Amino acid sequence: MVSIFDSTSLETSSVPDKPSGLKEDDRDSYIEREKSPVHMYDRLLNLASSALTEKEFRQEPSNFWNEPYDRASIWKPCADRKPSTSRGRHDQSNGYILVSANGGLNQQRVAICNAVAVASLLNATLVLPRFLYSNVWKDPSQFGDIYQETYFMDIMKDEIDIVKELPPDLKSVEIEAVGSLITDSDIVKEAKPVDYIRIVLPILLKNRVVHFLGFGNRLGFDPLPFELQRLRCKCNFHALKFVPKIQQVGSLLVRRIRKYDAANSMLDKQLFGKFMPSLSYKEHEVAKGPSKYLALHLRFEVDMVAYSLCEFGGGGTERKELQTYREIHFPLLIERLKNSKPVSPTELRKLGRCPLTPEEAALVLAGLGFKRGTYIYLAGSHVYGGKSRMQSFTSLYPNLVTKESLLTHTELAPFRNFSSQLAALDFIACASADVFAMTDSGSQLSSLVSGYRTYYGEGHAPSLRPNKKRLAQILSDNSTIEWNSFEDRVKKMIEEGQRIRVRGFGRSIYRQPRCPECMCKSQ
Repeated sequence: MVSIFDSTSLETSSVPDKPSGLKEDDRDSYIEREKSPVHMYDRLLNLASSALTEKEFRQEPSNFWNEPYDRASIWKPCADRKPSTSRGRHDQSNGYILVSANGGLNQQRVAICNAVAVASLLNATLVLPRFLYSNVWKDPSQFGDIYQETYFMDIMKDEIDIVKELPPDLKSVEIEAVGSLITDSDIVKEAKPVDYIRIVLPILLKNRVVHFLGFGNRLGFDPLPFELQRLRCKCNFHALKFVPKIQQVGSLLVRRIRKYDAANSMLDKQLFGKFMPSLSYKEHEVAKGPSKYLALHLRFEVDMVAYSLCEFGGGGTERKELQTYREIHFPLLIERLKNSKPVSPTELRKLGRCPLTPEEAALVLAGLGFKRGTYIYLAGSHVYGGKSRMQSFTSLYPNLVTKESLLTHTELAPFRNFSSQLAALDFIACASADVFAMTDSGSQLSSLVSGYRTYYGEGHAPSLRPNKKRLAQILSDNSTIEWNSFEDRVKKMIEEGQRIRVRGFGRSIYRQPRCPECMCKSQ
């Protein structure tokens, strides 16, 4: 397989969780401004390169291809189980809930499952959620363009009523005029059930319909009744299946990376449905390619870089460029900075608040023992600085591929101009990977993918989460640290993030489904 990497191949398919008003042309311009390669850690890069060359002559693979803890496999999916005690469905609904979700694919996915929980809480009928068109994402895709509508409704039918549209007598109601429009300013972030009962239920009972507009992160994780948490999990892990068009191309994408007769894993079955990747015997004999691959979600878009207020080794030119970008796209941030005590870029890095650069991501992978020949799928994003910024990464790991380099123009054509559908392909490639590595564990894509792998991975789907604060401490010694010491410290950092933990209070149930509401322990 030939790796193709250039600045134009990194189409955006997921965008930062913070809306920025960013336009596609803006992203492209920051990629096309190629500069000389920026290296912040020349000495470590040289040590990493020598270590990778040495490893080519050894047979031992990295231990991080596997889950380090056997206890990971004792947790089994069970959010779809019949509850022993149920909230119960009333004979008559209190009314209808409309949801117009904002954001990209991953934010909308969370909104859908939160809407299911709220509909159950209020004993309401959920109208199939709609997605708001945004000048940032510029994607007109609706629910049925991404997820299987009938499947979703069928899986959830024993829990809540879901319909495709309002009944005729409510279609003509002026939602805003009667006071049934609920915006994000009406419901606090991470709202509790009591907030919905106090604010929304009276409106629903009066008008028989409410419309949630935006609905971004408007339901907290705790405290929440057991059954509502279970419904969220059932929605996210069981009811939301990508449409066949996405499953089929996702299957093709994975087969182009990992050329082998696919194991019938539970994870792959959930992702691909009837389009399980497989090769005929004849194709298998001539196929050339790796038996496994690593997927990387590298969040180094200009949005993230500029918003962080960090510095990334580009000197005065970089500082000026990013400040100009902030003034155009983040005016509220600029105003806030005028009235607050500044924190230096050096201090921000020590606190772990800086996005990892491609160079830092490559050093982490090298420290974990992944060999130079490792095939790495890069989840679609516009890397700030383009090919010049990626040079340090590709010098260590040349087998870097994207959906644009793996699929033909014709195969990608139906997805172009539909960023959420492109993001779904990235979701599949990352969730199906033998190892999933992230550079920002707080992003929605990383959270949802790692949670999906935990839920369906049967204890054999490791995810790697660097602790940015600890990594900053390690990298601060870059001028003196020896490679063996660097490896040991990086491995300990990642191993700490892989410990088997039950979901903590307030933690995302989508990212950390190991809890009684979502999964069952087998002893």
